[in-house]
Amino acid sequence: MELAHTDVTAGSDVTNVTNALGSPGPAGCPYVNSILARVGDKWSVHLVMLLVDGPRRFNELKRLVGGISQRMLTLALRGLERDGLVTRTVHPTIPPRVDYELTALGLSLAHPVRALGSWAFSHQDEVARARAAFDARDRRGPVSAA
Repeated sequence: MELAHTDVTAGSDVTNVTNALGSPGPAGCPYVNSILARVGDKWSVHLVMLLVDGPRRFNELKRLVGGISQRMLTLALRGLERDGLVTRTVHPTIPPRVDYELTALGLSLAHPVRALGSWAFSHQDEVARARAAFDARDRRGPVSAA
């Protein structure tokens, strides 16, 4: 596959633009950016991996993720639920028990997420060396990982 630059001028019709992979441009993919933002979010990726083995309760997820606030966990789970990746089941007990589980769509995301995690794990030393080399030659200092 050869990546190519697509020249788009200010007055061009973006509905006819294709990206380097031959997919329709922005007007043809209204959800792609938001989907990539969801599945690329660190909390969402972590939650998908934790839910691969089956349903989990909110507090269990909070404990397993570590470092996530209750609000951020709630927002991440709601986003995954909105996108059809997670279901939320409320059990009529006292206190109410809430379980989160991957949908079939969510399970289909698990394989690429695992592959990405595996790649990151395998190449973490190389990335660390590249960052150190970049930071050593760049007078502006380390780049924050925002």
